[in-house]
Amino acid sequence: MSTYKALIGKYVRSVSSDPTAAYADGEIWYNTSSNTFKIGLQVGAWASGGTVNTARRYTNGGGTQTAGLMVNGYSTGFSADTEEYNGSSWTSVTNAPFAVYNSSGGGTQTSFFMTGGDLGPSVNTVTAEYDGSNWTTTNNNPNARNGGGGCGTQTAGLYAGGQGSNGTQTYNGSWTSTGHTLNSPRTEVACAMTGTSTAALIVGSQPSSDVVEEYNGSSWTSQTVVPTAGYARSSSGIQTAALYYGGGSTGFGGTTAAEYNGLSWTNVADLATPRGGGGSGKGAGTSSLAFMAAGQTPGPTNSNQTEEFTTTIYSPIAATWASGGNLNTARNGMGTSGIQTAALAAGGNIGPSKINNSEEYNGTSWTEGNNLTTARGELAAAGNSPQTASLVFGGTSSSAPDNPGITNASEQYDGTSWTSGNNMNYSARNLGGFGIQTSAVAAGGIGPPTYLATTGEYDGTNWTAGTSLPSGLQDNQGMTGASQTSGIVAGGEGTPGSATSATLEYDGTNWTAGGSLATAVYGNGAAGIQTAALSFGGNSDKTATEGYDGTSWSSRPSLATGRNRLGGAGTNVAAIAVGGLTNPGTRLTNTEEFTGETFVLDYKTLTSS
Repeated sequence: MSTYKALIGKYVRSVSSDPTAAYADGEIWYNTSSNTFKIGLQVGAWASGGTVNTARRYTNGGGTQTAGLMVNGYSTGFSADTEEYNGSSWTSVTNAPFAVYNSSGGGTQTSFFMTGGDLGPSVNTVTAEYDGSNWTTTNNNPNARNGGGGCGTQTAGLYAGGQGSNGTQTYNGSWTSTGHTLNSPRTEVACAMTGTSTAALIVGSQPSSDVVEEYNGSSWTSQTVVPTAGYARSSSGIQTAALYYGGGSTGFGGTTAAEYNGLSWTNVADLATPRGGGGSGKGAGTSSLAFMAAGQTPGPTNSNQTEEFTTTIYSPIAATWASGGNLNTARNGMGTSGIQTAALAAGGNIGPSKINNSEEYNGTSWTEGNNLTTARGELAAAGNSPQTASLVFGGTSSSAPDNPGITNASEQYDGTSWTSGNNMNYSARNLGGFGIQTSAVAAGGIGPPTYLATTGEYDGTNWTAGTSLPSGLQDNQGMTGASQTSGIVAGGEGTPGSATSATLEYDGTNWTAGGSLATAVYGNGAAGIQTAALSFGGNSDKTATEGYDGTSWSSRPSLATGRNRLGGAGTNVAAIAVGGLTNPGTRLTNTEEFTGETFVLDYKTLTSS
């Protein structure tokens, strides 16, 4: 009789607590505390990806999770838009030669083919190939239809089903009818297919269907039905390791995902957002590394979201905002800095009046600290400064109207008391700032009546002029960064009442454009560093939260309480949102704490049954 050691090469370990590291994948251990045997298991989970540039439904796609392609669909009309995905962000590239939705195809980001689809009163018969740069039309498809299934490669493609047909065709630059018909005709639209031209898998159709068939190059064979019937699904993988997701009985209300091993189906983690008709990596993606982009959500509306499916030994615990301790004094327009468990809030507005009060946060509650030397609001702080070495600057000391009291004063905090530092190189209120006490940046703000583009740099002693912003900006509190040479400004107000979605990155010498926010905003809070940042809240009592990876922004869980001109501090996985203002003018004491997505080892307890 073989032993576990002989089969696996390891002994069964005896431990008092379950392991947390990836080495436990597939390993059996004995937990002495619970007197149970356990095994580490790989599980699949969906996570947010980059935002699509053109929200749409019934798209066509191919490629992989890190080299994806999406083309066509329906946005405000039939679309020829083509976008490429690098695993983080989508980039618009050369449009397809025709605008259509429900087209079909397969292949990779640099070698893709497509045909068919709905042109409105007629069906598209044009076939086009993409080489990673340009589209070229090839031989027309005499049997093209709306909503067929497509898979394979540009030199060995397959096309089956669709509106008005149960036929099968192959593609190698020209089309050939095989004479092989589906056993269960999918004569309506939106069936999903993946695999190769000689080993394909087709699932579902409209009206809602659970029928599954496999193709071996010679015939179609009925297989085990998918657990949840539907249409407008997306797909990825091969015939013996496939993943189907989204869609549903209405085509856009489903979150279900299921994995196929060539014999049977297993439900896996659901999509976060119900939708159907999204782009996917069919024919080139895998069952363990898949993506779904865009699609139609209940409402119905077009989505610009991307979700990525990854198989891992760790199960995700979703990011969340939770209530923290309240400020002792409600305020907005304060300077905030520090980390989630050691933060500082200084100054701010309590109505027309400004305060010099400062408070310290220990991760649970706020306590009174010593006061600023000058009461002021609408100031900024070097947000990444620790609680015991903070810096605030600018603002206004006036009650309404604010402008007469605009200042260039800066103050430093040592954990006990505030002392005056040298003045900034310019005076402003409603400005932004980032960095630490010895390496800080101030930018923008109002110097009446102008929206300023001015930048100031602080070395711990003196302020000097830095490179100006491209244009004037105020209420640009969405600034964060580790030092004078690495920070961002996200959002802001460029003209009265006009929010921007632009992100500007600063390297100590120049401001350059970064990825745009999904939602234009000003008066938002921020936390983190240039390559790992959060933006939250903002004008019109926004609750939206977005995360930045140095290239693109993606959605995060929303604040419980919408607010603007709030304070923010911490990191992109451990931040605080504090205070702020809600319409029609209520100032808040609320603190919310953000915890980023975390992962725990997934395991199963073994039993004798």
